[in-house]
Amino acid sequence: MSTPWSKMAQNTPSSVVRDMLQAAQAPGMISLAGGLPAQTSFPLEAIRAAYEKVFMSGSAALQYAETEGYRPLRVKIAERLEAKGLPASPDHMLLTTGSQQSIDLVCRILLDPGDSVLVESPTYLAALQVIQSYQGVSHGVACDDHGMLPESLEEQLQLHLPKLVYINPTFSNPTGKVWSRERRQQAVDLCRKYGVLILEDDPYGEIRFNPEQLDAPALAALDAASYEGPSNVIYTSTFSKTVAPGLRTGWILAAPDIVKIAARAKQGADLHSSSIDQRALHALLETFDLDAHIRHISQDYEQRMRTLTELMARKSWEGITWNSPQGGMFLWLTLPEGMLASNLFTYGIQEKVCIVPGDSFYAGTPELNRMRINFTHTDPELLPEAVERMDRAIQRWHASSQSDHVVTM
Repeated sequence: MSTPWSKMAQNTPSSVVRDMLQAAQAPGMISLAGGLPAQTSFPLEAIRAAYEKVFMSGSAALQYAETEGYRPLRVKIAERLEAKGLPASPDHMLLTTGSQQSIDLVCRILLDPGDSVLVESPTYLAALQVIQSYQGVSHGVACDDHGMLPESLEEQLQLHLPKLVYINPTFSNPTGKVWSRERRQQAVDLCRKYGVLILEDDPYGEIRFNPEQLDAPALAALDAASYEGPSNVIYTSTFSKTVAPGLRTGWILAAPDIVKIAARAKQGADLHSSSIDQRALHALLETFDLDAHIRHISQDYEQRMRTLTELMARKSWEGITWNSPQGGMFLWLTLPEGMLASNLFTYGIQEKVCIVPGDSFYAGTPELNRMRINFTHTDPELLPEAVERMDRAIQRWHASSQSDHVVTM
């Protein structure tokens, strides 16, 4: 018999990037594709000590726990957010299984089939998948290096009457760009004007190469400073990029009514996220200098990024450009017009190097000559070879292009 799939199952596509990453597992492949932190950055001994402390305290960590999450950890997170200028309360917070679940829960409680969501162009691929799974419709808002263009955002707000605006404004995935303070305030004001909630996804915001030079407050902070009453911004972040992704601990900070309904939705999904992991994170934060750790990995990632871009620059690839991110984990490449990123991906796989074509990151018509590169995961000693393989892939593309031109003549 055929399986009677639900509408959600039918509307949940396979991740193109995940499928591509299967190729990255081939023997001898160097992958610059995934959005993975460096495994050498994980504070292994400190995490081990934190778990030992949890187990020494008794069996409570093995019991069911409250859906909202381990309150002492919520208090610690709220203290960290307050120290960074973002008003926060543990009572306005829900701990989640990574910030990916935060996106899912927000879409679950807000979207009905056919509802519109505005997103950056391009934006985080997995957010597009979640929106589609709930039969929402994503619409891309035009962006430049400073964020969403206010005139495009207002036009789309008027045209589509969206339920939500999803943004990843600080070292975004896939572009690595950071919104200016002015654009952040403009987005807050416009969404307030039209009565539309913002979902601010901030997994990379603490990984800042030069934090003293970057004026990029959370939109949630700007909203709280500008307007009285409940926040119009739902803020989500995670420990995945600053401690370790395997702990799968993120959070939602939002108005009380949103947290209440999201907690109900979470009860139906998994009752609560891992209480052992939450208690271990709390124990870690009590004794471990997380801010110093973040400064260390930020310095390491900046060096990796500079090494990679310097190696690429030496190749003098004609017509290929990239940005210089101030933090995060990604570079965004622009190829010459006519050079399809999907073709370059194929040649890269043949040369045993994997990078991600950018077309899957768009809600609407994609730019086919864009690619995403991750600079945080690959061993720095392998970066020279990775660039050599990229160079050979580019030469393959040029040879193929010239061959095609000869045939058409």
